[in-house]
Amino acid sequence: MEKVNVNEEKVYMMPRIGDDAPDFTANTTTGEITLSDFAKDKWIVLFSHPADFTPVCTTELSGFALRKEEFDALNTELLGLSIDSIHSHLGWVNNVHEKTGVYFDFPIIADIDMKVARLYGMLQPNESETAAVRAVFIIDPNKKIRLVMYYPMNVGRNMNEILRSLEALQLSDEHGVAMPLDWERGDKVIMPAPKNLKEMEERLKDDSIEKVDFYLAKKSI
Repeated sequence: MEKVNVNEEKVYMMPRIGDDAPDFTANTTTGEITLSDFAKDKWIVLFSHPADFTPVCTTELSGFALRKEEFDALNTELLGLSIDSIHSHLGWVNNVHEKTGVYFDFPIIADIDMKVARLYGMLQPNESETAAVRAVFIIDPNKKIRLVMYYPMNVGRNMNEILRSLEALQLSDEHGVAMPLDWERGDKVIMPAPKNLKEMEERLKDDSIEKVDFYLAKKSI
């Protein structure tokens, strides 16, 4: 991961949309994984939480676990992370399972040395220097970062938005379209704008699509 000098301090550059996902090998609750070998031909949702045995994090990881089948249906693997030991992770997973019946059966990285958190810009000193913020990275099967979300420690994520964004990315790739404001499954999508006069004329004559004007047209998929 590239570093830059800022006020004589070494600072890790946060990965950006379109970047290759920084590779790493880490110990998790399901065994050691290397990102480049993990979830071949699948999407990945990599997400961090500040700490085990904390209330907001418990609601969030429970949310991922309860909706895991929806991620499975979207050909997506979940991969959690916090700066806790593997023993802490295992104890927390067992505790939540015993108390609520919810089982976190996806891998959770034990990032005790903060290696992965630094690679992904999850440590933000003005929030905390020793706990990861609530980050979400959607990574495609080519191991490219396609979406990044950051939440502060006191605001839990929106699972509907994570799933909506994931599905939108997949449908956009498949059909070569874009998604309008507040798009949900089943809504019309936005067609690419014409690139030349011929395409514009064809667009204006096409009565099978919903047109605001030649540059803004929607269709169902």
